[in-house]
Amino acid sequence: MKLLLLVFTVTLLLAQVTPVMKCWGKSGRCRTMCKESEVYYLLCNTKAKCCVDPKYVPVEPPKLPNTNTSLESISAV
Repeated sequence: MKLLLLVFTVTLLLAQVTPVMKCWGKSGRCRTMCKESEVYYLLCNTKAKCCVDPKYVPVEPPKLPNTNTSLESISAV
């Protein structure tokens, strides 16, 4: 019983000593290295990256070239 109480106390102390910094709207975590399944797009501070699961990162649509090629814009001088 005393061993169980000791383990419980140590676990509670470690949980309070190592807070996790959240980023990207609380979907990411600040780490020095991201896991293989995570990507980063922002930096938390000088030594940490904001590691986010790719499903939470919005995908930008591809930019299309300007297809407005009317005869008036191409006319010769």
